[in-house]
Amino acid sequence: MPQKNITCAFAAVLLFSSANAADFAIVHAGKLLAEPGGDVVDNQSIIVKDGRITRIADGYLNAEVVDAGADDSVTIHDLRSMFVMPGLIDGHVHITSENNPQGRLQKVQMSGADVAIMGAGFAKKTLTAGFTTVRDLGAGTSDAIFALRDGIARNDIIGPRIFAAGSGISVTGGHGDGTQGYTDEVAQLLHSSGVCDGVGECRKSVREQVRRGADQIKLTATAGVLSNTAAGLEQQFFDDEMTAIMETAHSMGRRVTAHAHGVNGINAALRAGVDSIEHGTYLDDESIRLFKRNNAYLVPTILAGVTVAEWADDPDSFLLPPQRAKAAEIGPNMIDMARRAHQGGVQIAFGTDSGVSKHGNNAREFALLVEAGMTPMEAIRSATIVGAANLGKSDDLGSIAPGKLADIVAVDGDPLADITELEDVDFVMKDGVVYKSPQ
Repeated sequence: MPQKNITCAFAAVLLFSSANAADFAIVHAGKLLAEPGGDVVDNQSIIVKDGRITRIADGYLNAEVVDAGADDSVTIHDLRSMFVMPGLIDGHVHITSENNPQGRLQKVQMSGADVAIMGAGFAKKTLTAGFTTVRDLGAGTSDAIFALRDGIARNDIIGPRIFAAGSGISVTGGHGDGTQGYTDEVAQLLHSSGVCDGVGECRKSVREQVRRGADQIKLTATAGVLSNTAAGLEQQFFDDEMTAIMETAHSMGRRVTAHAHGVNGINAALRAGVDSIEHGTYLDDESIRLFKRNNAYLVPTILAGVTVAEWADDPDSFLLPPQRAKAAEIGPNMIDMARRAHQGGVQIAFGTDSGVSKHGNNAREFALLVEAGMTPMEAIRSATIVGAANLGKSDDLGSIAPGKLADIVAVDGDPLADITELEDVDFVMKDGVVYKSPQ
């Protein structure tokens, strides 16, 4: 008898789930850039059902055009005076942290729960800025990033869709280790599962991130600006270690991106088969050839370079001496690097390294990309079509098209005429749910 009751109850749940009413939405778009790189079309209607786009039609359609039942809801969003486009993608954030004068102390004061709660605030700022999808590339030693990602996916928390890398893969004492300058006792508490030395440890560290729930893998191929060590900016992993990381990640179905500033580290990571490079500060002609040969992406994070350069110029900033020296060197080079990569035909995907800069200001990167020589349309493509391809998620993201997730943003002005319009997004829809509206 108990077994029969359980079966009946389970059947009732299935019946209830299949009988749920559908949610329809119709977005009236005055100007629609459905596929960045294509034409802007006037007076369009976007039909959404249960979080996905079902069709795009000429004119402003009313509720009667959808196949809605008596219990279904139909909402019309009037954006007839606005410029409508796909939700934006930031391919490089650290959404559970934000650099500040107390950052080093917070690492030993805050629990994983504290970090997750703080991340929830940053996530809301990011979504309402128009970024409906982000890739988090390193979030400390706790599981806060996975809790945040999953809480957003369950609709417990307001934020962008997150693809998380967990802890970055780093050599001991390298950029990504994060224990430099602490006592040995504190360093042991801060030890990351991503720290590894030698081929065997590197394979295990990648597998450990996958076990923890990582969607993608991030490694630090070179030294970095904000690590508290005077170790330059060049290659830190040996070639065989990088190859082991790539092979292991790819064998487990994970894409790999590499933090890399120095040219030797950039080129070694590309030769090892990395899918994308973050920063790329000192890339050269050989780097450009390898990017194109491997169909790899560059995420230039110009905003991060501008931000650390501003800190380096401020004698009262919280940078420690090794950080200040590297920030002064790196920052001024980022725009020229992006210009050379763009002129060389490298695929550029949008990414800000927000967490270095303030969350919610992600769209400042657009103007910097344009300053580096991209057209406004190319800059928008980097955060939509190219951004989705960099994540391996082109089937769901990057454009407004039937079958794709209903991630839609809108602005009052024309970002193709003035890219800074994207710094003030007025309408944000993610998965068919509106999180910001001018109405």
